[in-house]
Amino acid sequence: MQVENIRVRLPSGKEVGLVDALNFCYDISDTDFQVLKTLLNSGPKTEDELAEMLHLSKASINRSVNKLVSLGFVDRVKDSSSKGGRPRYIYKPIEADRITEKISNDFKYCADLFSSTIPQELKGK
Repeated sequence: MQVENIRVRLPSGKEVGLVDALNFCYDISDTDFQVLKTLLNSGPKTEDELAEMLHLSKASINRSVNKLVSLGFVDRVKDSSSKGGRPRYIYKPIEADRITEKISNDFKYCADLFSSTIPQELKGK
């Protein structure tokens, strides 16, 4: 069973998946999630390798890896074999356990933050 196929039923009755939750919390798109999963499952890759593997444009890959780097899910390392011209980078995910821990902690933080604001909002303060 793939993780993006697992759905959770919310109290409202709406069913959401992990990508929906990641989109809400981090503004991660389906493409961003596919790039992250590919890096986690296949190891470090260049933008060209990711574009070829995922059949996506290099521009789409560039947007996704930049987002994942800014969120701290992926590290960008200069390719030492890159010679002259524009530098080439290799994208390496942080350990899956660290990603899981970060997401869990951030979800808890968001839940606590919303929980603390509910009484104030309901009382109109």
